[in-house]
Amino acid sequence: MVGKWIEAITGSLEQKKQYRKDMARIDGLPEPYRAAARAMHRYVLHTSGVTDGDVLMAMVTDLADLWERAAIDGTPVRAIVGEDPVDFAESFAKAYGGKEWQDRERARLTTAIDAAAGDGGQVRDE
Repeated sequence: MVGKWIEAITGSLEQKKQYRKDMARIDGLPEPYRAAARAMHRYVLHTSGVTDGDVLMAMVTDLADLWERAAIDGTPVRAIVGEDPVDFAESFAKAYGGKEWQDRERARLTTAIDAAAGDGGQVRDE
């Protein structure tokens, strides 16, 4: 009972444990993979807008997998991210397609404008 109450406030304890494991995997990578993984982790967490914990956990786990595999294979960092690391990171995050905080705000704006216009979202030809 208490565990569910705590998780309702703080989030899933299992997700927190998995996150710590994945971050330990990233921190255990040799350079330059560690630096690249940390930078990409920071970027996708700050910019993806994903709010679903399960989606975020899948993203972080896959990120750790990606960089571990690259380190094992000796794949150069640039061969992974290409010439545009921002595009790579954004494409990586978009592949997860979870709900984003912007979705709620987009719906809120659309509803407010529809109500203000009084036309149910229909564009009139004038």
